[in-house]
Amino acid sequence: MNLFKTSLAISSFILFFSCNKINPEEHQQTTNTGSDQSINGRVIVAASLTNSENFETGTKTAYSNAAVTLASGSWNFNDALIGNSASDRKNGTQSARMRNSGILTMNFDNANGAGNVTILHALYGTDAACTWQLWFSTNGGASYSQAGSTITTSSASLSTASFTVNVSGNIRFEIRKTDGSTNRINIDDINITDFGTGGGGGGTGAKKFLFDASQGETAGNADWVIDEDNSNPQRIPTPLQSTVTSGTAGTYWTGAISSWGIALVKKGHTVETLPSSGSITYGNTSNAQDLSKYNVFVVDEPNIRFTAAEKTAILNFVSNGGGLFMVADHTISDRNNDGWDSPEIWNDLLTNNSLVNNPFGFSIDLTNITQTTTNVLTGNTTNPILHGSQGHVTKMEFNNGATLTLNPTANASVQGLIWQSGFAQNNTRVMCASATYGNGRVFVVTDSSPMDDGSGAPNNLLFSSWNLYSHTALFMNASLWLAKLP
Repeated sequence: MNLFKTSLAISSFILFFSCNKINPEEHQQTTNTGSDQSINGRVIVAASLTNSENFETGTKTAYSNAAVTLASGSWNFNDALIGNSASDRKNGTQSARMRNSGILTMNFDNANGAGNVTILHALYGTDAACTWQLWFSTNGGASYSQAGSTITTSSASLSTASFTVNVSGNIRFEIRKTDGSTNRINIDDINITDFGTGGGGGGTGAKKFLFDASQGETAGNADWVIDEDNSNPQRIPTPLQSTVTSGTAGTYWTGAISSWGIALVKKGHTVETLPSSGSITYGNTSNAQDLSKYNVFVVDEPNIRFTAAEKTAILNFVSNGGGLFMVADHTISDRNNDGWDSPEIWNDLLTNNSLVNNPFGFSIDLTNITQTTTNVLTGNTTNPILHGSQGHVTKMEFNNGATLTLNPTANASVQGLIWQSGFAQNNTRVMCASATYGNGRVFVVTDSSPMDDGSGAPNNLLFSSWNLYSHTALFMNASLWLAKLP
């Protein structure tokens, strides 16, 4: 199922397109009018700022050069076809298949330019590795320029390739298979975000943050909520947000991450809790707290495994422009004794879902570390999470946390931000990282103590760390980045 695009809070002009995949990757435009709904098990979500093609319509069974009318418009298939066999890798029932030096070309322009483009790709059947490139034209196809670098497809599992284009005005795209071999690749779910826009928010307006409490975040000694009444988190924190002023203390609410919520309110944003009775859905208009109503979803140390439907909802939320703030803890941190702790729960979402294996390009190691580190990403003084509007990040403390291993092959956008002391800044020993997925963004940190403000329920053992070192700057910068704010 799936959804591509979703400008979330654009109400003046809503477009809908029928899709059924997830993991966007390239371009395409579809503009159908309607309202959020589910058709044949697929989610269709309001969106006006992203164009996509999922190859679920149209028929082409031969490799000969020909134009095909798809949902987004006319595409030219040269040494390419639309495949639906068991050997075709697809997010739905069909995908494009290319061989030799095959080319897929848009025969139309996207008038609003292109910001980011994402594309799903995988090897057909048991074929060997292939390479391909994304090209774009701003003059109706008269000439083309390459976007990004050459992509190598080496797995039979769908992966996401992400390209930053940032070109205004009329633009069309072309995918070129470059290795010239008879090995075949599948291409699916092409998403193009209009230049200067993006799903899940953007601009400078107020955003909505949803903090999860439905996955056992208060189990045992845990207290990872922004507010609770008699140890029971409610949707709306009390006292009401309207009573928060610039001088309000972070401990105004009762919850170990209340200072985080208060800080967001002081910036003009709205925060809510998804209580234990709530449901994690995406595209469900009957759910008052459906993820489509929020810009950022914060899940701090889940202790209940996500259901298959919840995994799909979360991935579709991000793919369509939402921001996901993931917090894990150390191995053997099972608070409710159900056999699952937060590293295992997050890894289960990443590797055991119905959409894409390892969509964000990282996994959480089953480790347990305690240290203060200054091993912050070097050579990038403009990173918005490390050097954003809320301050510069120079140091972070873990009190029993895990680590990350990055996999840029699964998602080329994944970026390590802070590492364990004494280790190289590569793909291992990572303590927090970011990635993009489709039109959305993800931030992950593998210890819950750095955002703890010590204001949780009585008798819970807490580490008051929110104001230590660069913690506030790190988590506020990450929150605003996820909401697509400067």
